[in-house]
Amino acid sequence: MQDAFAYCGELVRTTDRDRYIASLFAPVEVRGSLHALYAFNAELARVREVAREVLPGEIRLQWWADVIGGERRNEANASPVATALLATIARHGLSLAVLRDLIEARRFDLYQEPMRSTSDLESYARKTSSAIISLGARITAATEAADAAEPAGIARAIAGLLGALPTHLARGQLYLPVDLLERYQVQQHDLFAGRSSAGLEGAAAELRATARLHLAAASPHLKALPQAAIPALLPVAVVRPILDRLERSGALTPKALSSWRRQLLIWRAARHPARIAA
Repeated sequence: MQDAFAYCGELVRTTDRDRYIASLFAPVEVRGSLHALYAFNAELARVREVAREVLPGEIRLQWWADVIGGERRNEANASPVATALLATIARHGLSLAVLRDLIEARRFDLYQEPMRSTSDLESYARKTSSAIISLGARITAATEAADAAEPAGIARAIAGLLGALPTHLARGQLYLPVDLLERYQVQQHDLFAGRSSAGLEGAAAELRATARLHLAAASPHLKALPQAAIPALLPVAVVRPILDRLERSGALTPKALSSWRRQLLIWRAARHPARIAA
């Protein structure tokens, strides 16, 4: 069992550096459980990249849904991530409904269908990014984090999707809401051809503003959280600097924060939690 948790820790260290660094500020007795949750999230996030085609991706997501539902025990026992996740679910009473919704939301990643509306994007973010924060807080025994987790997770998801816009466009995906693009008269074929425009910059600016509104909504709740909840929220500390940096770059040429800067932001927020949304 320890080998399974160690595997998860290494997977998170290499695929989700923000959450790995944040987990180091959690008590050692729950750190492995956080790594199991985050490794599961990493597996879902890279299903499209690994599967490459829709059908294998759907099969993989269904496999995870079956595992969560208590099926495929023998196969799950052969997977270190599944083994550690099931132990974590049992130990901390993680919501199966939330985990199923997370898997279901990730089906969007497999297809070329565009995100239809801003509310659809927020729902996707709520079921993925916000859910991971809430589940992480559950692991650290901080059940009061729900009010902060939802808007904080949406803000982090939007910032991440804006930063990954060129990557998503290159593989035919569109997370920018269609209703937003239509309002700014942005043509999808121009986007996929890599052509920028004033309309695109306006749409990106509005989406950044939406992320900032969610971050502001999370702020008062973050300040009231118990210390136990802080590790689950620490990855949110990079959101405002990411949005600031995106504001200074073009929508199709986003500049990423360096890994050392992200690590420093998380470290500072761990010492001064008020900085998580500052």
